[in-house]
Amino acid sequence: MRIKIEDIFEKAKNAKRESKHIEFKERFDPASNEDWCEIVKDIVALANSGGGCILIGVKNNGTPSGVDLSAVERLDPAQITEKIARYTGEQFSDFEIKEFNKNGYKVIALLIGKTSYPMVFTRPGTYQVEQGKQKTAFAKGTIYFRHGAKSEPGNSRDLEIFFTRKLNEVKKDWFKGIRKVVNAPQGYKIVVLPSEAKIRLVDDPKAPAYRKITSDEFYPHRRKEVMNEINKKLHLKKKFNQYDVQAIRKVYEIDKKSTFFYKSKFGPPQYSPNFVEWIINQYNKNHNFFEETRRKFKELQKQKEVKKC
Repeated sequence: MRIKIEDIFEKAKNAKRESKHIEFKERFDPASNEDWCEIVKDIVALANSGGGCILIGVKNNGTPSGVDLSAVERLDPAQITEKIARYTGEQFSDFEIKEFNKNGYKVIALLIGKTSYPMVFTRPGTYQVEQGKQKTAFAKGTIYFRHGAKSEPGNSRDLEIFFTRKLNEVKKDWFKGIRKVVNAPQGYKIVVLPSEAKIRLVDDPKAPAYRKITSDEFYPHRRKEVMNEINKKLHLKKKFNQYDVQAIRKVYEIDKKSTFFYKSKFGPPQYSPNFVEWIINQYNKNHNFFEETRRKFKELQKQKEVKKC
């Protein structure tokens, strides 16, 4: 079952004891290396265990400690991410800081999300406790999980639980996709494409989106190639020329048709084979297509001249 962090937060606000997903901190001093090591240990353990909540300013019995939390309020979330990365090498940032009042005292909650894979400590969390003496919150190479109300080194059972939870989440996502397929309306079609698949662009806004091939592949023709293709396939008395290309572009607003036309910021216009086929089809339907297009183009030019005047 997936853990809802907001539900944990609501439970933590009234909790009287710590648990697998709830940790109390009576105080936290951002200037203390000891406090940082201890809270990083708990953050990592909670994240590895599916998420949870750390309440700062709360005693072990769940009552407010009443300590000054102004330094914690000024804490930048990026500092927390940096500290976690210092000891794990992971830029973990799936957490949220919230404030609330409990019995008239301010409490700060750190809501911890789950990690995608277990975070491992890559350096020891050591800090000085007395002159010349050190204490280690966690050792290098260890993986911490929550065991009841404690953050402790993990074992094989912890890893089994973690990967079982991860597998169940993946299965749930798979089954969502399967349900969509099973419940697809009649007439819908399932298409499986390899990563290198090429497609044709269409103007239908409801068409499925796949990977777009490069412009040079989809629009291989410049104006000269269009003219050559038309003249090669149509035996015209008067050769199809660049004026005809320009006339067709303007009269039929070809520049707005993504299946026919493409122009990069600095390059010349490019045309697709579909554009050539469309011209040929128009001519086959109407042998006066080119003459009519030229006449319409001249009329458009005259209209522009009149507007200028």
